[in-house]
Amino acid sequence: MSLSHTHMANRSKRALTTILMPVIATILLSGCDTVSNVFTNNDDEILPGTRISVLALERELRPSIESVDTRIILPPPEDTPVWPGAGGFSHHAMHHLAIGPNPERVWTTNVGEGTGLRNRMFAEPVVGLGYIFTMDAEGVVAAFDVETGRRAWRRATIPDREKSGFIGGIKNLGGFFGHPPYFLGGALALDQGRLFATSGAAEVLALEPETGEVIWRTPVDTPIRAAPVVNGGRVFAITVENQVIALAADDGRQLWTYSGPAQPTILLGGTAPAVDGGVAVVALTNGELIALRTDTGAVLWNESVVTVRRTEAAASLPDIAARPVIDRGRVFAIGQSGLLVAIDLRTGRRAWEAPVPGIYQPWVAGDFIYAVTLDSEAVCIDARSGRVLWVTQLPRFEDEDDEEDRIVWAGPALASDRLILVGTDGRALSLSPYTGTVLGQIELRDGASMPPVFANETMYVLDDDGDLTAYR
Repeated sequence: MSLSHTHMANRSKRALTTILMPVIATILLSGCDTVSNVFTNNDDEILPGTRISVLALERELRPSIESVDTRIILPPPEDTPVWPGAGGFSHHAMHHLAIGPNPERVWTTNVGEGTGLRNRMFAEPVVGLGYIFTMDAEGVVAAFDVETGRRAWRRATIPDREKSGFIGGIKNLGGFFGHPPYFLGGALALDQGRLFATSGAAEVLALEPETGEVIWRTPVDTPIRAAPVVNGGRVFAITVENQVIALAADDGRQLWTYSGPAQPTILLGGTAPAVDGGVAVVALTNGELIALRTDTGAVLWNESVVTVRRTEAAASLPDIAARPVIDRGRVFAIGQSGLLVAIDLRTGRRAWEAPVPGIYQPWVAGDFIYAVTLDSEAVCIDARSGRVLWVTQLPRFEDEDDEEDRIVWAGPALASDRLILVGTDGRALSLSPYTGTVLGQIELRDGASMPPVFANETMYVLDDDGDLTAYR
């Protein structure tokens, strides 16, 4: 499928925004002295010693020698009738899903404002009750029929006071200077016959799934860009300032809060907690994992997922951008600073760690974990030991010769013996989960920076241009 120069330019800008936002935030938050030194060159003082490139200290990710004889055996594929939240169910361990042998596009529809230089989508679609629900970059929620893609309703979630230029109590500079207001954030979850939405306008809402009517609306102190998670009659959400909030799903009343340390420089976006067995595991922007009791918010344990080995700008931030996963009494979490860890859910004791940096949720399937790294590598890891079983280098640039237009790969997801990733270059790749071999690819309508979702043997891809496509 050929693409216009305009589409390719827009894709490149969006990919650069995904990668370079931490760098931009770091520069904006640096002191004046630091910024002025960028434009000076003082060679008067030369420190003694041998110069060694910091890039030489990087550790190349390779399969473990001990893993040569490890046989990868996966659970059989199983279909899911619903996809209720970001990452699937509240624990985010979806294992092996089912999709047809040769999925084809059955419909495409536009959900609204896509990701651009002014706004950005964070909401992965959710599926249930015969609909697929979306939230666009301007906070507009919509419902579409899963069979036809026909829109059933749409509802703006931004209050009137925010449209005038205030977002979460802070003056929105886009609206202030006469441009369309910036709106960052918001995401969805579906549970107990209600659709829940978080908002960059510092609110949590409950909507009627059939009509989009607002059931309740609860204000919070600061914006929320990550998806809510619903479990046991409670709605859990994390604000941009590391405040964890638990609300009652029936009426939106606040049950408890936990305040983590604020971080001055963070990645744009946020991550949903993982909830299972009466425990909510939240990832904070300072690189900490916190386990909280779901009934009281009491801290059970905390653990750091930070390493100093990485040298990329994004890896220098401790933020955990990927959702944690809870599976069979263990927590799996990946941070962009360079670690994938396995932690005992009850005690907080670290079982193992692997040198795998990433910003997308690892995918757990039986005794194996799949992840995509900041270096555009797809990896398979033994969940029992942390040993790396295979590594596949994915395309890193749209123009490999000149190393231009960096590709960001979102995923992975495992469906019917295929590991699926989508890229900001407008491709979806399928890999063998047993060897990492690339099996094939399909052309998307545009680049995609959110992983696909699955339900009823159908894969849904929401691309950065705001087009939602069903493959079945």
